[in-house]
Amino acid sequence: MIELTDETYTDFITNTDKAVFIDFYSPTCGPCHQVLALLPHLESHFGEEALIAKVDVSRNPKLAAKYEIRSVPFCVSIGPQDKMVKDYELGAKPMERYISMIKKAQGKGFFARLFGK
Repeated sequence: MIELTDETYTDFITNTDKAVFIDFYSPTCGPCHQVLALLPHLESHFGEEALIAKVDVSRNPKLAAKYEIRSVPFCVSIGPQDKMVKDYELGAKPMERYISMIKKAQGKGFFARLFGK
């Protein structure tokens, strides 16, 4: 699992050709620990097809400001080509929700399947 920082984020996003899922968390947040516990499962589910990362917002204020994070856990999925946020979620959710976010970033979401993207 990748731990992103204010310093490493830009190079990481710029140089990847895979969908990225980022969990913004705080070490003092109870629900954040629920999401953090799911990240290894997401990583094994997607293998080399997607990258799973986390950001400690208490240590990375620039990234927290970039994504306008006011509450955690806050998760985003980023597309591999345009590097844009494809989906986001606030609060702890079931793993299936995070899987659908990553698939959406990969272009494998409901509408992509429906319209053949």
